[in-house]
Amino acid sequence: MVVSDHAEEFHGLPVTDFRTARTKGDLPAAGSTAWRVGLHWEDEDEEFPELWQAFLDTVDPERVTALVLGRWFQEEPEPLSEALPLILAAADRMPALRALFLCDVTGEECEISWIQMCDVTPVFETFPLLEELVVRGSAADYEDKERLALKPLRHERLKALRFESGGLPAPVVRAVGACDFPALERLELWLGVDSYGGDWTLEDLAPFLSGAKLPALKHLGLQDAEEQDRIAALVAQAPVVPRLTGLSLSMGALTDEGAAALLEGQPLTHLKTLDLHHHYLTEGMQQRLRDALPGVTIDLSDAEDPGDNWRYVAVSE
Repeated sequence: MVVSDHAEEFHGLPVTDFRTARTKGDLPAAGSTAWRVGLHWEDEDEEFPELWQAFLDTVDPERVTALVLGRWFQEEPEPLSEALPLILAAADRMPALRALFLCDVTGEECEISWIQMCDVTPVFETFPLLEELVVRGSAADYEDKERLALKPLRHERLKALRFESGGLPAPVVRAVGACDFPALERLELWLGVDSYGGDWTLEDLAPFLSGAKLPALKHLGLQDAEEQDRIAALVAQAPVVPRLTGLSLSMGALTDEGAAALLEGQPLTHLKTLDLHHHYLTEGMQQRLRDALPGVTIDLSDAEDPGDNWRYVAVSE
């Protein structure tokens, strides 16, 4: 499963779990690692505010460049609005922060569609020098669950943005599309399925396919969708494609129909990478792709049975 393990690397740095390093008395230099701050199962008596304060008091926060938020709740999921304000309040103590991962929570700790999120707009507003942001989770539309939210905005420095979700809400997809990200080079959206809150439509993807507000975009990922074939057909004609070096249509229910649309559309030979992992392509179509794109590194791993009538995405619940 894609979200079964904690991140081992983030923003080009190895991830160090603060709690573990503190217990061992083996703390690396503050700027040499991406710091993961999160509760462990054995920390029954420790609350996240205490752990966060210990992090700020122990590690030189002025030198921290990358931060990974782990589990901030003990047992039952609590909304990110319980922990995010603490991070935002410490922004002036972390002037070097350039990368933030919200939230490195595995499926064992909480299923991705049960992670209760909140409005992440303040992250962009509070960290104007942020270069990379990963957001995992967007609680499905269950009663009394907080959901992921975003308001359209402009951010001058962001270079990489990824939303990981089993179902990305349409308002969030539209908000991302309405944002101005002049420096953004890499955008990945795990679109997910309607049954877990992914009520986006193909029309909502138009801003990413045009790339009009993404002048620096080099890698586009529209992933984890049941309608991966229809997305592939749109991508095949999308104005943004000629300036991409990387394209990801992975993790979804891509079949020979979608792959054929890609091959029959505009040229893709300029790409460096084409990520199609977790797919329903026949061996014949896989070979067609390799033959047609000999200079492109194509990821065709995690092949599912093309004859299976029940096709599923890689990440949903």
